[in-house]
Amino acid sequence: MSPLPPQVLSPLDGRYYPAVRELGEHLSEAGLNRARVHVEVEWLIFLTDRELFGSATLPAEAQADLRRLVSDFGQAEIDELASLEATTRHDVKAVEYLVRRRLTALGLDGIAELTHFACTSEDINNLSYALIVESAVRDVWLPKARTVVEALRARAVEFRSDAMLSRTHGQPATPTTLGKELAVFVHRLERILAAVDSTEVLGKFSGATGTFAAHVAADADVDWPALSREFVSSLGLTWNPLTTQIESHDWQAELYGRIAHANRVLHNLCTDVWTYISLGYFRQIPQAGATGSSTMPHKINPIRFENAEANLELSSALLDSLAGTLVTSRLQRDLTDSTSQRNIGVAFGHSLLALDNIARGLTEIDVDRALLAADLDGNWEILGEAIQTVIRAEIVAGRSSIADPYAVLKELTRGKRISGEDLREFVSGLDIGSDAKRRLLELTPAGYAGLASDLVAHIER
Repeated sequence: MSPLPPQVLSPLDGRYYPAVRELGEHLSEAGLNRARVHVEVEWLIFLTDRELFGSATLPAEAQADLRRLVSDFGQAEIDELASLEATTRHDVKAVEYLVRRRLTALGLDGIAELTHFACTSEDINNLSYALIVESAVRDVWLPKARTVVEALRARAVEFRSDAMLSRTHGQPATPTTLGKELAVFVHRLERILAAVDSTEVLGKFSGATGTFAAHVAADADVDWPALSREFVSSLGLTWNPLTTQIESHDWQAELYGRIAHANRVLHNLCTDVWTYISLGYFRQIPQAGATGSSTMPHKINPIRFENAEANLELSSALLDSLAGTLVTSRLQRDLTDSTSQRNIGVAFGHSLLALDNIARGLTEIDVDRALLAADLDGNWEILGEAIQTVIRAEIVAGRSSIADPYAVLKELTRGKRISGEDLREFVSGLDIGSDAKRRLLELTPAGYAGLASDLVAHIER
């Protein structure tokens, strides 16, 4: 790989390029232009297959030659398009001229006028963006997101029985297990990724204002909407029958909203893991040669999760802006979407970079079971919930005459630290049945995690 120019503005194209380079195959300018050539070539073949306007079905070899314009699309085509656009000042027109040149080189001048036939630029662009966004999600973003989910799943199962003090409102609370808390994120993310995967990707192909006016002028006897539907569907997209000059981009807004939602759940994961590291519940595994601080040699900083947080915020901000901007176009067309859509790759890039950091970060932490146990043993007052709940059950069963058990436990525990010995002494003097008293005397903070370990089964495979 040739070195990147030092003047690049985006860190995605510089410092972080190795983590996001795969997206460039789809969402770069070159990826977009390759998709444009693909749509132009397929439309040309589609028209000749139906022998419209006296054309003849192209021989298989000629069709293969045309499709090689797409499969062999490379630096020569990128440079040629740049040269053409310098004259045309129009990116899609440059693509049309490129295809026409190739038709001449292949001896197919006779069908040159079917290139870009009855198309507005947005007919080509909307299908091209649909193709590159769909492939970027399917081939790059979703696989990376699923890698993170699988890593979380493995850690959730591994830590399913590791009892941990909860911190509701940042204060000691009813214990859980570390595995169950990670399983919550697995469950949340799986639902969102399923929604991302099910997003319906739409395409239009109906001319300058979505009316097929030029098509009908050329041949009023052709069922152009049916052909349009067939062509869009042949590209693997869902046909949108009612549009202005542009496809309305609602599917993009839906998709970007779902990915932004995934980003925010991942952000929540990062802040929780960061906090667990801060509390010492997770210890960080030293990486050979790494430096945490330029002055404090002992430091291991949770940089993977901090980096991910920032990039998730940037990605979500861009995705929110795209979703909000793209659904509005003045009357039949304006160009606000044109410049906005050029930033789709940036929005996806920051999310992909975050996913890469999270995946790596999850391999660099391990649980400190001794600290988890010590933290639980230092907070016996959390059993106040269990005690007052058991007393309530005993009152209902007629085995206790204690008045207002909640108030009794509040007086004993609120804002106080009490020892296991203090709590056992208190329980021993309670007016409750012997079985209930025995169960409470045997209870410890570490044993008060309920069904947390069992709940992890919901995300097991």
